[in-house]
Amino acid sequence: MKKLLSLCFAAILALSACDNSAGQTQTAEIAPDKIYFFFSNTCPHCHDALDYLNQKYPDLEISMTNVSNPEGFDLFVKCARKFNLGNQIGTPLFCMGENYLMGWSPESEKQFDDYVKPFVK
Repeated sequence: MKKLLSLCFAAILALSACDNSAGQTQTAEIAPDKIYFFFSNTCPHCHDALDYLNQKYPDLEISMTNVSNPEGFDLFVKCARKFNLGNQIGTPLFCMGENYLMGWSPESEKQFDDYVKPFVK
């Protein structure tokens, strides 16, 4: 299933690399001073990551971005391009300044904690 999802994302990334025709509205860019959490409603790892965030960082400002929505998916692709992820892309995906974290496991918590330090007030 994971390979199928990766292949689908790779195909969509390749198709989205086509030039937009003139007159189309440009969507938002990845801001270096924001935390983006790209998720899918059906991803159990996304739910685990969200539980951790709600427990440990309840006041942290995070841009929650559902990759099932066209605008969310477009931003997801931009994040993947920023970090040269190629076809190795999936959810959950966090973009935090010059760092990214993809996937979620108990070991991800420490890495997230390290990456989020500059964003914690």
